[in-house]
Amino acid sequence: MTVMAERDAQPRVEQMQVEEFEAIASSSPETVTLEFLDGRIGVKKVPDGNHDEIVRWLLTRCMQHRPELFLYPERGLVVEAYRRGRVRPDGVLAPADHFLGQGEWADAAGVLMTVEVTSYDHDTDSRDRMEKPAAYAAVGIPVYLLIDRDACTVTVHSGPENGRYRDTHTVPFGERVALPDPVGFALETGAFKSYVR
Repeated sequence: MTVMAERDAQPRVEQMQVEEFEAIASSSPETVTLEFLDGRIGVKKVPDGNHDEIVRWLLTRCMQHRPELFLYPERGLVVEAYRRGRVRPDGVLAPADHFLGQGEWADAAGVLMTVEVTSYDHDTDSRDRMEKPAAYAAVGIPVYLLIDRDACTVTVHSGPENGRYRDTHTVPFGERVALPDPVGFALETGAFKSYVR
């Protein structure tokens, strides 16, 4: 048995209860973004300017193709099915006014797509490439879009089923990528080349 298999076979010990996490997150300074995945608290790196420009670029494209929807930046979501998680995706695509009346941590029901843009930090691999797809699939979010600045790729995860995405499609920056229904439009990804180191 490999070291990773042994680690995965052992039960994960939660650092705290979700209620404790929410209390800490609500009192943290605005310069700190906290998430709670797999029973553990994580600090999400403050985005750099290029990261923000990718989110802005994507927000504009979503509005052009689907004006009835809005890409909400940094919207807190409850991913209860994934070990009572709480996440703040870089973008959450949902109908306009979808989060009206909801608090800091909103129900993920009705969300059409989540977006993550990798940051140049040590836990991007586990957080954005492994934990986030599992969390988003577990709550049935139809599409997860990962803009990976390390690999210079765009990955579309779709078809959530049994806590996993059935379909994963990756293209290098510069190629066109389709966002399947219920998002239903394609992106020209060449602009992302300008937003990497």
